[in-house]
Amino acid sequence: MLLENMGMALYAIKSNKMRSILTMLGIIIGIGAVIAIVSVGDSMRALFSDAYKDVGYNRAYVMVNWDVPDARITDRFTREEMERVKEIYKDKIEYIDSRSSENTEAVNGRRKVKYQFQGVNSNYNDVQAVNIISGRMINEADVKQAANHVVLEDKGAELLFGTANCVGRTFRMVVNKDTKEFMVVGVYRKDLSPVLASLLSNGQNQAGFLPETLITNHDTRFQGLNFYIKDGVDMKAFLQVLTRYVAKVKNRKESEIYASSVAEQMELVDSQLSGLSAAVGGIAAISLLVGGIGIMNIMLVSVTERTREIGIRKALGAQTKDILIQFLIESAMLSGCGGVIGIILGGLLVKTGGAILQMSVVIRPSVVILAVGFSAIVGIFFGLYPATKAAKSDPIDALRYE
Repeated sequence: MLLENMGMALYAIKSNKMRSILTMLGIIIGIGAVIAIVSVGDSMRALFSDAYKDVGYNRAYVMVNWDVPDARITDRFTREEMERVKEIYKDKIEYIDSRSSENTEAVNGRRKVKYQFQGVNSNYNDVQAVNIISGRMINEADVKQAANHVVLEDKGAELLFGTANCVGRTFRMVVNKDTKEFMVVGVYRKDLSPVLASLLSNGQNQAGFLPETLITNHDTRFQGLNFYIKDGVDMKAFLQVLTRYVAKVKNRKESEIYASSVAEQMELVDSQLSGLSAAVGGIAAISLLVGGIGIMNIMLVSVTERTREIGIRKALGAQTKDILIQFLIESAMLSGCGGVIGIILGGLLVKTGGAILQMSVVIRPSVVILAVGFSAIVGIFFGLYPATKAAKSDPIDALRYE
């Protein structure tokens, strides 16, 4: 019986192709928009997840709030204090530095390139993998000796030397207001999509690494502690412990200490993107309501046109429920076909956009299944009244209908 009703529904849809397509248009646009918007939202969430992965999920930062009313120089940290924290919490902290950086201009003959160098310690590569394509990363000897050694990103190296194969070559730049000659000990590469690269870019500045001790020596005070915790350590619990420690050392209240982790920031951004995607998707889903009203309208027309057919079926023994099911299936198939077409068009739109932007897109199967099911439910819901009207029609009146 079900297959027979489905066959009749398909025949009715094919008999009025243009009308069926126009009826499905609202569902197609609604489902396509929902699929596209939800997929764009999921893709952006995945993109930001990759960006935070590049920063480090287990990374955190602690400092005395910069806006405390009685700010003092001792609120800032010394290298000795940083080393003490590392020693006390060596079972929790994998890596620690001052998050120091240097914006400067590298000069090689007539070539001048603006850089932002990140100061790192020797085991930075243990917590953030750096794709070294030639040479090496900053090592322990570089940090201890505050050696004039740098590691350049391949793009910046090509701008400065005309080639990425520049290990061993030297150039001049100003660090801590002192002009020095530096040697390239390594070149690395970041394989990022154009969108992610633009999110992580430093504007016009090229990127590179140098020993942290070149920027923060024993006489330098810096704002806060940048660190990575070991796997398995509870970040929230440890930040509370470290906040109490810093408050005691700096003679501050715990409320005057700022502590934040990348994981917390990522959760916040992810929840905001998820909420925005759901809100915009909900607005797009309003068009499904319009599409449902269109289905109801056309099914009422169909019931009127097929009144005599309904009368004949009832005269031949068809029960009320048989007529009801027939028109409900037709309505559901009309909406379901529109949903499938909408999913295909929405998916193609997202895939095309991803190909243009050179970024991977996320289309969740659960969203596709939900969209198909929802479109069928819309068809049944809005087809219920026309189907009920058809099922309750009097067979004698229906047979008299011309």
